[in-house]
Amino acid sequence: MSDEDIKTKDSNGNILNDGDSVTLIKDLPVKGTNVTLKRGTKISNIRLTHNEEEIECNAEKVKGLVLKTCFLKKA
Repeated sequence: MSDEDIKTKDSNGNILNDGDSVTLIKDLPVKGTNVTLKRGTKISNIRLTHNEEEIECNAEKVKGLVLKTCFLKKA
């Protein structure tokens, strides 16, 4: 399976692309820190991974996050 075959989708079924902005639909505690990303937090400039259920991103307080797409919606 090549990179073109992978369709990364948000919780609503919208296709996500590199550089898109997403919004969290649930409060997410970040493992290894005492930070909780709140519902409604906008995250810009996402990067797709080889796993269609995950994206990489940098949040305001935490760098190098990997988030599940089931907790995101396209902004």
